[in-house]
Order: sequence, then C-alpha cells, then structure tokens
Amino acid sequence: MRAFKAMLLLAMLGLPLGLAACDRAGPAERTGRSLDRAGERVRDTLDPPGPTERVGRAVDRAVR
Repeated sequence: MRAFKAMLLLAMLGLPLGLAACDRAGPAERTGRSLDRAGERVRDTLDPPGPTERVGRAVDRAVR
C-alpha cells in the first residue's frame, strides 16, 4: 500500500512538470506536422471533405 501511495504521489507531482516542460515545437515536431498536412492534402485530393469536416480540421489546427 505504501508503494502505491508513493507512486501516486510521484505521478501527481510529475504530471504538471510534463505538461509544462514542452512549450516550443522542435524540428522533429515541425517536420511531423508538415508530413501530416501533406498526407491530409493527398487524402483531400482523393476524397474531398465536406463543410463540417473542414470546420473540424480548422478547429483542430487552431487548438494545437
């Protein structure tokens, strides 16, 4: 039981640090986003999205 409480305490203390640790996107993350967008463009060319899908994607990009 002590081990469980200790692990729970460590997890609770580590969570805010993990969330606050990365506020700038590095080169690998920027490259990944570029690849994701390229894949979306190819998919959209083959199967164009409807208006609801376009709004949803715009919201997703704004929240990132």
